[in-house]
Amino acid sequence: MRDHQKENSGRIRRNFLKVTGGVLAVSSLMLASPLMAADYSFSGESNTIFRMRTTIDKKDIYPVYEYLRLNMTDNRGDGSAVSFYLGAWGRADLADKSTDKDSYADLQYAYLSYRAARNNTVVNLGRQFVSEGVATEKMDGLYLRNDFGAGIGAAAFAGKSVITEPSYKGGNFVYGARLSQGMPKYYNIGLSALKSEGDDKSRYREEEGVDIWVHPLKQVDLTGRTSYNSITGGWMEHAYALSITPLESLRISADISNINYRDYFFNVTTAALKLISGNLGIIDPNEKLLAAGAAVSYAPINNLAISADYRNYDYEVAGSADYFGGKLSYSLPDSFAAGFGAHRMEGDSDRLRYSEYRLYISKKLGPANLSVDAINVNYDKKINGVRNSYAITGSAGYEFGPKLKVGADVEYSKSPDFDNEVRGLVKVTYLFDTKRSEGRGKSEK
Repeated sequence: MRDHQKENSGRIRRNFLKVTGGVLAVSSLMLASPLMAADYSFSGESNTIFRMRTTIDKKDIYPVYEYLRLNMTDNRGDGSAVSFYLGAWGRADLADKSTDKDSYADLQYAYLSYRAARNNTVVNLGRQFVSEGVATEKMDGLYLRNDFGAGIGAAAFAGKSVITEPSYKGGNFVYGARLSQGMPKYYNIGLSALKSEGDDKSRYREEEGVDIWVHPLKQVDLTGRTSYNSITGGWMEHAYALSITPLESLRISADISNINYRDYFFNVTTAALKLISGNLGIIDPNEKLLAAGAAVSYAPINNLAISADYRNYDYEVAGSADYFGGKLSYSLPDSFAAGFGAHRMEGDSDRLRYSEYRLYISKKLGPANLSVDAINVNYDKKINGVRNSYAITGSAGYEFGPKLKVGADVEYSKSPDFDNEVRGLVKVTYLFDTKRSEGRGKSEK
């Protein structure tokens, strides 16, 4: 029989070697470029995270994660720059399996980028995340952006969608564009579209949208977006937010959003957001959500803030709920922070009728920092025999220098779904960078 753990480990090592080889190859090309002039920099961040918890069926889940980010940039003498960005992560289980695999690794992004000295020109090639109006897509492909005269800008992209689950069939070829016009200090309006084809060249996704940003006065800020699904013939989303700051110490905000699930979650690229069809999927396609809310924040004196907020959730299938309350917080920059909040949820179901309280305190002692965060949810009626749900988290961190940080936290919780659960986490963050400037014989580290 095959040793699947060794097989998975071997595949991860091969993928890691491929990624490392690619990084070294790109770095060598950038270093050898005859156009290199101003400076060359290499930086990165490593986050190693060890989690600990015991499941309801008494399994010990101790996975270790590694998140790696690398950036290489060649700033040219004419003001342009060529960069390479890479992000990858891996997971290995040290005890019982957290998923159906003992280990797993994935490439989050890896692309070569050129930024021109003028016109905000950008060219990206590789695996990247595109966010242009209605389009928010992870793809392997090409992205272009440029600003023209009269405040007009344009962006376009094309490539292959990145599917999160290997066995999940999503769109194949995806492409789209955004055209915008505006004045940097006052407003920007964009029109965007996205189209994705299936493996058989069929219509998989077709979405169009408009997005706005209006800033007529220093104290007023309005943002919003509307998107439409051409295949289903319905509006996917309307979402708008307004912020007003009449005084430096006073801020008022309001927002409203409307989502039609059947149109919004149509042909997604992850099975976790798949609409219910037969016995598959978890999202009800008949659901619609209208959410609206407002908040006020006031700082009567330095370092002290008082806020109040209200939000209404109106679900067509699940019912409606009102969430409202306030918060009091006090903070001294880079030294101390504390806060207390109380909210009430009034909904149609027992799970949505409760009072919520939160208290947190954090203190920085030189290179060390300590914090405690406690949240309590008191249900009007018992849920699975539990009326009082709570979670208490204690955290500690220490900076050994500007490049090395170590932190840990322990959480103890009780809820209607988990009884007396304990979770732990240890995180090690390491930053590294190298910079070589023209006219210097050695690198700076």
